[in-house]
Amino acid sequence: MIFRRVMGPLVTTRLVLHPLTPAEAEYVVEGRPGPDALWAPDYPNDGDRAGARHFLEHCADTGDPRPFGAYEIRLREDGHAIGGVGFHGVPDDRGQVTIGYGLIPAMRGKGYASEALRALLEFARASGVASVKGDADLDNAASQHVMAAAGMRLVGEDDLLRHYRIDWPAGSAAERGGGASATDEAAGSSSSPQVSAPRPS
Repeated sequence: MIFRRVMGPLVTTRLVLHPLTPAEAEYVVEGRPGPDALWAPDYPNDGDRAGARHFLEHCADTGDPRPFGAYEIRLREDGHAIGGVGFHGVPDDRGQVTIGYGLIPAMRGKGYASEALRALLEFARASGVASVKGDADLDNAASQHVMAAAGMRLVGEDDLLRHYRIDWPAGSAAERGGGASATDEAAGSSSSPQVSAPRPS
């Protein structure tokens, strides 16, 4: 299965999803901004650092997964980083990937999480991905709403999590071409142990 390996930011109406480099991820893990970095107050939080750490571990174990790696969510208006979104590695042999996302508390409830997730899903589809999975804590209604509003459907739950997924015919969008855009819904964050950022408090 062939996937488009397009690098570069994903731009939406209000956001820029910037693909983290390993060097940038190191700064996030350390909690200190690199050269020319603009961080909103309280960024990065524990979830952002965990997501960057997971990305670095993936780079060390199997190589740089970009563009199926970690993205920093930045405001278009001023460039400040407000959270993270991303994939947990390249698609598997069935064309499936797992996503995670999250925002700093001050930026929740503004529709940014949904805008970022929609852009990431559109990018995945345009890249030839067949299926995207995500999950949220049972009591994390905000994150569940974000995934449902983005077109992901509830496919099951266990004692801790509700599992969501969206499927497309493999390669259909890649053959047509496509790009990332986004619309607006509620904000929240994914809450699986694999996610890029934590659930809202």
